[in-house]
Amino acid sequence: MTLLFPSLDVDHDAPAVQVGEVVLSRAELMGAAATVAGRVAGAGAVAVHAEASMATVVSIVGCLLAGVPAVPVPPDSGPRERGHILRDSRAELLLGSPDWEDLPVPTVPVDPAARTASPGELPGETTGGQRRPDQTALILYTSGTTGAPKGVMVPAAAIAADLDALAEAWAWTPDDTLVHGLPLFHVHGLVLGVLGALRVGSRLVHTVRPTPTAYAAAGGSLYFGVPTVWSRVCDDPDSARALAAARLLVSGSAALPAPILARLAALTGSAPIERYGMTETLITTSSRADGERRAGWVGAALKDVRTRLVDDETGAPLPADGQSIGELQIQGPTLFGGYLGRPDVTDASFTADGWFRTGDAAVIAPDGHHRIVGRRSTDLIKSGGYRIGAGEVEAALLAHPQVREAAVVGLPDDDLGQRIAAFVVAPDLIGGGRSSRAAAVDLTDFVARELSVHKRPREIHFVSELPRNPMGKVRKSALTP
Repeated sequence: MTLLFPSLDVDHDAPAVQVGEVVLSRAELMGAAATVAGRVAGAGAVAVHAEASMATVVSIVGCLLAGVPAVPVPPDSGPRERGHILRDSRAELLLGSPDWEDLPVPTVPVDPAARTASPGELPGETTGGQRRPDQTALILYTSGTTGAPKGVMVPAAAIAADLDALAEAWAWTPDDTLVHGLPLFHVHGLVLGVLGALRVGSRLVHTVRPTPTAYAAAGGSLYFGVPTVWSRVCDDPDSARALAAARLLVSGSAALPAPILARLAALTGSAPIERYGMTETLITTSSRADGERRAGWVGAALKDVRTRLVDDETGAPLPADGQSIGELQIQGPTLFGGYLGRPDVTDASFTADGWFRTGDAAVIAPDGHHRIVGRRSTDLIKSGGYRIGAGEVEAALLAHPQVREAAVVGLPDDDLGQRIAAFVVAPDLIGGGRSSRAAAVDLTDFVARELSVHKRPREIHFVSELPRNPMGKVRKSALTP
């Protein structure tokens, strides 16, 4: 049919996609998407109100069938953010029915039951649809942590290459039923969680919200979640045990704490696998369905993806020895096509010899497995002449039985350059009249015993919760003593 949605040897009239209570067969979905494609054909870009609904799935697929870049807009975005996305992307219209005011583009409601065209009658088919490998399929916006969100142009060929590599690594087949309730405006929930199922031909059940009971009731063989989701699943043992029939649980978007991995494995009988990626690179490393699952490690490079580490200061290559921390750089077919309208920023994100600078600090083991330490800007701490990964300290804190959540940052220090500061959620540790100072000393000593002494936090702040973005990642810029 197209580069992203090939004709598959599956029952096109069987239930293929379910979002909440709405169910469509593959034929019905493609028919509804063809209707959208006929409406948007020829547009330069089209925005989509990316709520968790069948209308969103139909809208995205319709844009892709027509060869028109789709621009997912988070449903909870504020007027400043969505205004920037709509103007920066030059979207000509917005598909969906949001209750937003003062939009710079017209809105077009989408009815998943509408059928005015068939995939074989698409205007996009006469111009190749998504047959041009370098054509932008999606424009996904970054979180904007270092300024206004940037539009990441994701080619159709990159999506196809990534999904095929993941299908191989995860033994993902049309016989699977994929279950998740992740947002439909990011790589995890949209590219992997919707386009992946459609490309492979497996059934998709989107639970709208990723609740433990919804996951348990879905009866899937393959589940996607982020650490927050898996933590909540573990807090509901009956729902967790209901996932024992699944053949694969996948965690991503943030590091999965070792205690959660252990609890999930004990409850379901299977440890989840972890993977790593970015909007700009899609998924580049992953544990395999038939491979070893190491807590804190995100597997080896996927097929045709190359990775390397370089020294943060000199740019010299670093060895894959399981100890050296450096910036992770990537080459391969899953890379983005550039930042929309930002050629200078695009050029700066690549090295002179063509490697993408992820900005993430990592370690690569001799067998090729990767461990992500964190963002170089916030998670690579230089203290007293030592280079310390915040992720390693966080993992040590989370190994304490009374610590629920932890985030570590480097704060300016006149003597050390940076001092290690930890923000910890541990209500049981400071309960019963025990002082936070005494609890902090216990945690500091605990880390010093688990790791090198120089990696211990110099200060610990107890908080009720950590600030997170919609994907469950901690917003470290919001952490203040």
